[in-house]
Amino acid sequence: MRLEAITWQRLTEAVAERVLETGAADGGPWLRVAIDGAPAAGTGERADALAEALRVRGRSVLVVGTGGFLRPASLRYEYGREDPETYYSGWFDTGALWREVFGPLEPGGTGRVLPDLWDPATDRATRSAHSALAPGGVLVLHGPLLLGHWFPFDLTVHLRLSPAALGRRTDESERWTLPAFERYEREVDPAEAADVVVRTDDPRHPAWGGLGYRRGAASDSG
Repeated sequence: MRLEAITWQRLTEAVAERVLETGAADGGPWLRVAIDGAPAAGTGERADALAEALRVRGRSVLVVGTGGFLRPASLRYEYGREDPETYYSGWFDTGALWREVFGPLEPGGTGRVLPDLWDPATDRATRSAHSALAPGGVLVLHGPLLLGHWFPFDLTVHLRLSPAALGRRTDESERWTLPAFERYEREVDPAEAADVVVRTDDPRHPAWGGLGYRRGAASDSG
């Protein structure tokens, strides 16, 4: 399947409709959606747009960013401030995400999700209050390197950047993370793993494989 041009608005509306048609794989009352991609891909903006489209359709939605689940600086910088291997496997507190985000949304769970845990600016716990997600609600989790952790997502969207585009659009101060995304491509192959793949090399002109995307079938020369 070739990737086809689409507007962000049409794409968001189509994904929102797919969410409405999707049932939780574990039979629980909540859906869990991933918006995966490098920071340069703008996952937060896309997650917020999807959330708004779902709210218009009557769904309760909670948007959570993995930037609020960083590990303390003493762990992130154990091997230096610019170590791509640590960024890949040690910057984000996956255990806390399991415990505070996914755990409450398991069948029989409370639905009370912690929206963030750690403030990297102060290097202290945020002490945020839990947010209650009503039955039938949707969690939209966004951030980098989301796939490959066995997180129980019901729908996954990967915002793909070719290596050249990722290099161009990554801030100079963050370019040290690029080897981590190269490893992610090799080990996880997010374009193969995700349910929906969106090419975002030019943020003004996205392209996608559609909702009928079949893993491994997309044609993308990037």
